[in-house]
Amino acid sequence: MEQVYCNTARNLTQEHLLSISDCGFIERYENILITGATGCGKSYLACAIGRQACSFGYKTLYLGMTRFLEKIAQTKLDGTYLNMLNQIEKTHLLILDDFGLHPMDKITRLALLQMLEDRYGKRSTLISSQLPIDKWHQYIGENTIADAIMDRLSGNAHRFDLKGDSLRKKRNEKND
Repeated sequence: MEQVYCNTARNLTQEHLLSISDCGFIERYENILITGATGCGKSYLACAIGRQACSFGYKTLYLGMTRFLEKIAQTKLDGTYLNMLNQIEKTHLLILDDFGLHPMDKITRLALLQMLEDRYGKRSTLISSQLPIDKWHQYIGENTIADAIMDRLSGNAHRFDLKGDSLRKKRNEKND
């Protein structure tokens, strides 16, 4: 967490970061939603929070959305879907990275809803996305399910809306 670059231009202050660095949000079963443009540090921040949670002894599971979609499809095929849901339910912090990059089908919507329902009030979820939060409902589709998902995600969430240019681009410019 100490290596996360904070400044007002990025819309990330040291105070905001410190407010979650003790991982008290996990004890309070709060979520974290991180949004911003490509390369602005969403995944880096998500991983830093995940590492911090691990250092405090919390079970943490990181899944990129591509891997998450593959995991749902595979477990549905091999009959281990309920086992996967049970494993995810027991994880203190679930990190879903790159939410919104792939189309969400009915199976994925229902799986996400089931996971969030199982975790609500018992566990924390962190989601990072290029999509602004006000576009998530439309991305999820199917209004009733989208309402339920967003209610479980955003009601008790810390929000980080990162700003600025790609940090990868800046790093590459320094190396040239």
